[in-house]
Amino acid sequence: MEFFWYVVLMGILAVYIVLDGYDFGAGIIHLFFAKTEKDKKAITNAIGPFWDANEVWLIAAGGVLFFAFPTLYASSFSGFYLPLMMILWLLIFRAIGLELRGQIHHPMWEAVWDKAFGIASLLLALFFGVALGNVVRGVNLGMVTNGVSTQEAHFFFLPLWNPTFSPQANQLGIIDWFTLFLGVVSVIALMIHGANWIIYKTNSDLNPKLRTLVFKLNFVLSGLVIISLLIWNRIEPEPFHNFIENPLLWIFPLLCFTGIFGLFRVRTFKKEGLGFLFSSLFLVGGFAATAASIFPNVLPSTNTVNPSLTIYNVAADNYGLSVGVYWFAIALVLVITYFIIQYKVFSGKMDDVGYGEH
Repeated sequence: MEFFWYVVLMGILAVYIVLDGYDFGAGIIHLFFAKTEKDKKAITNAIGPFWDANEVWLIAAGGVLFFAFPTLYASSFSGFYLPLMMILWLLIFRAIGLELRGQIHHPMWEAVWDKAFGIASLLLALFFGVALGNVVRGVNLGMVTNGVSTQEAHFFFLPLWNPTFSPQANQLGIIDWFTLFLGVVSVIALMIHGANWIIYKTNSDLNPKLRTLVFKLNFVLSGLVIISLLIWNRIEPEPFHNFIENPLLWIFPLLCFTGIFGLFRVRTFKKEGLGFLFSSLFLVGGFAATAASIFPNVLPSTNTVNPSLTIYNVAADNYGLSVGVYWFAIALVLVITYFIIQYKVFSGKMDDVGYGEH
């Protein structure tokens, strides 16, 4: 049952990355490239009916984590308390930036909330990449100092950064050069993803520029992915051992690189949804490959005193996990039904939705 719920959790997170990822990317595009009111409205129209529903998947992931892996929930929510609060406030400012902008039609008012929406989207994309970097790198479980565990084996707490800014320091921080690098990868990937969504859902004057932007950014993304693999080989002595032991796992890196190669043809696509499909393949493939590389660990330990947290030593009782399957099946049917109706109602171009107008 532990493996089943692990797949469910990773699946929910992958859906969240794809759906809310284009929201974040659209916000970054809004911040840097939307110069006219028409461009700004096109972007907010593209995501307006979807963004709040997309965040349901983040709540669902938290619920599954709390139910199926309570020890991991307790450990991560205490250890990552500071960045989680920062993410919460960024989600709030991003939401109110969208909702409050149209309440008063004044240039200063609109400019403030435009910046709130764009900057929050940029920082969220960065912070979620940093968060993934922390999980991949691992943490000092038990707060080991001089070879002695000073806390319970599953407990840790990280400051925002450490003095050395190194991912291999004894006392780690949330932000170091490795996690920040993955944050930059996240920003570039979600910019591409958001641009592809805008192209798919609007007839904006920005679309030709966005196609060129996606093409150029894809070169940057390709280089960053290659560098990240080299860096990962430095952080983890045997980064590909799971792929060697189980060759079926290579399907995830294959999906990731299929997405990258497909995006190089974005300027020639006749069907505008193909760009979004390929950026989705990259995100899902990259996330799944990352999860597969550290499996069965869900939070590696950087010391030798306390073991890493795995899906087996953080899971709830097997009886509870089994009973939860029935409720999960009901919830899944309801959520899928809702999303099918939502995306059917708002199918096609969104230029005339008029989101946020009062």
